[in-house]
Amino acid sequence: MAEFSLVCVKLEDAMKYWCQYWIIDIPPPNISMNQEKIVEVGTNVTIQCCNQGYGGIIFLHKDGHSAPVQHQDPRGGGTATFILVAVTPADSGTYRCSYRPKASLFVSSPLGDSVTLEVTSTPARPGAELVSRGNLVVAVVRGCAAVLIFGLGVFFVIDARSLWIRRDESLGGEGI
Repeated sequence: MAEFSLVCVKLEDAMKYWCQYWIIDIPPPNISMNQEKIVEVGTNVTIQCCNQGYGGIIFLHKDGHSAPVQHQDPRGGGTATFILVAVTPADSGTYRCSYRPKASLFVSSPLGDSVTLEVTSTPARPGAELVSRGNLVVAVVRGCAAVLIFGLGVFFVIDARSLWIRRDESLGGEGI
């Protein structure tokens, strides 16, 4: 894709007025992803963009977003490594790169090729539902056992107290 630049002299210099333009042809960057296209939630995903040695700032774009989602200035090189940490389904989408060459601050490359990322939730293990039901049964049984033990404890305390009261009354005391 060609970019056009236009340089003009001030209007006050009308007698010497002239314009010139030149075409700056900046190739799009390359993009690659180190993981499979489909990854599970929580995975770290690495996307690399290479501007073929033009230097400058490299931008990572996600389709549907007006601004770049990340950017880097790979000083001394033309490759930026973008890491998407612990991805979620919101990170699913199509990613592209662009760059602004160091020599041309007001010129940007066109968007390059794309990579598509799909983030899926972690699949359930086979039999996980049975384990979950088993855990529920264990919890209910433990709860019932705790209630039974507490009830027996209360019963024995009350029974012991009534025995003390009867013992004291049989000895001629007034009770507690």
